Amino acid sequence: MFNALFNWRSFLAVIGIAIVTGTIFYSKHLAKKIAAEEKIKIEQWVEGMKDIAGSSATPSKLVSMVFTENSKDIPMILVTEKDSILDHRNLDSLKISENSSYLTDRLREFKKLNAPIIWENPFDSLQSNRVYYGESVLLKQVRYYPLVQLFIVALFIIITLVAISTRNKSTQNQVWAGMAKETAHQLGTPLTSLQGWVEMLKETPGMEKIVPEMSKDVDRLKLISDRFGKIGSTPQLELNDIVVQIENMVNYIKRRSTDKVSFTVQTNGESEIKAMINGPLFDWVIENLLKNGLDAMEGKGSISINIKNDTTQVIIDVTDTGKGIAKQNISKVFKPGFTTKKRGWGLGLTLCKRIIEQYHKGDLFVKNSEPRKGTTFRIVLNK
Repeated sequence: MFNALFNWRSFLAVIGIAIVTGTIFYSKHLAKKIAAEEKIKIEQWVEGMKDIAGSSATPSKLVSMVFTENSKDIPMILVTEKDSILDHRNLDSLKISENSSYLTDRLREFKKLNAPIIWENPFDSLQSNRVYYGESVLLKQVRYYPLVQLFIVALFIIITLVAISTRNKSTQNQVWAGMAKETAHQLGTPLTSLQGWVEMLKETPGMEKIVPEMSKDVDRLKLISDRFGKIGSTPQLELNDIVVQIENMVNYIKRRSTDKVSFTVQTNGESEIKAMINGPLFDWVIENLLKNGLDAMEGKGSISINIKNDTTQVIIDVTDTGKGIAKQNISKVFKPGFTTKKRGWGLGLTLCKRIIEQYHKGDLFVKNSEPRKGTTFRIVLNK
């Protein structure tokens, strides 16, 4: 348990969080320090300008340069007590000329950021001006740096998670394909033997009624082996009549169900609806959905298949009147291993979804389901 909680991934995550947290706090500390220094610079600039204004002598170039350089990156606006703008520095002159409200907007912004520096008039003690100032580019960069860092870290985490998810899916697909091909390979030897025994029984007197049924079962096993053999490889899609494919599977399932279950196939007035499919794999999907419907109804009810031929899609709805799926389980029905049956591995619907989405580039999902009323699975095939 300890190792599971503190593996190397968790250790790296803790280190990353610690680095980001430390950076945020240090950036705030730097921002406060720079803000304090900028306030001192503005105060020094005001004091210097007051001295210059109160002196009859013209300030030297060196003094002017010192004051200019000391506050050249800090935007400021000088106003009267009634907020009439007297002067401004380090603001975009182009925006000032293009937008008449630019200065008043910036003044409103500066008032929210910092308290003003009072500039008392040396010639009139009853009058004082105020200097409002904003943040330098450096201070803004320091303030927003943690946000940029958080964005980069979040982006890195998302990319890593997507890469891990893609790798896991790829590994999972390889496992599925390997299991399927191994199953097909293991079925091959006994199938060949069974075919030989069936041929021998055909020549044995008194086996006329048994051999045809055995032959059907052997053909069925061959079909299953063929389906498993196609998993993991690129299947050959051919233009087939969906109506014929579905009716054949309905007839197959009908022969193996009770008389208390009714089957209907609706084609909305069309006798032929064609789409690019792989016959054996598509039959597997329909068979699984029909069998799931039978299991859900427990031997009594109805199954209807509605086939709709749109301009760009073929839509197939398989509806049963079974016990339905609980809302909390609808998102889980296609996950490997999930099943509400006493027997089964919970792989049927997972394989169905893979066949439709990966091999046929279509979609398979639960259209709707209500407890004790039934479920509708929808298949969408692109033409």
